[in-house]
Amino acid sequence: MSEQPAVNRKDFLGLATWAVGGLISLAMGIPAIAYIVGPALQDSSTEDWVRLGSTAKVELGIPTLFKTKIVRQTGWIVDERELSVYILSDNGRDYQAMSNICTHLGCRVRWVSDQEQFYCPCHNAAFDKDGEVADGPPPRPLDQFEVRVENDQIFILGG
Repeated sequence: MSEQPAVNRKDFLGLATWAVGGLISLAMGIPAIAYIVGPALQDSSTEDWVRLGSTAKVELGIPTLFKTKIVRQTGWIVDERELSVYILSDNGRDYQAMSNICTHLGCRVRWVSDQEQFYCPCHNAAFDKDGEVADGPPPRPLDQFEVRVENDQIFILGG
């Protein structure tokens, strides 16, 4: 009969050290991989409706400025920006949302009520109440947003 050699103390401690090290590596490695790869696997194709505020704030026939902050995360990049949108309603049921960014060079436009126009101070551009170019160099009207109203709250798509 052949006897199997007994495992000596040195070999046993070496094997035990490798086993414990392997378990610790697995315990730390699996969550680390999930942490690194997880954001890239998230679905970012959903529609984002941004709440602006109450319909009670909108004066009929006068564009009303709403401001909100938007925070978006794409992978590891977090983008936080302020969004300003003019909301116009002539009847209190139908709402129109327009960007306050001039389509010429990206300056902020403001509503001048006595002239009933949006005015851009950069190059004296003007837009009418509906956002169409009235005067100056802008190549196109103010950008429009899709609007939804729920429970007297105004939402725009995207932003």
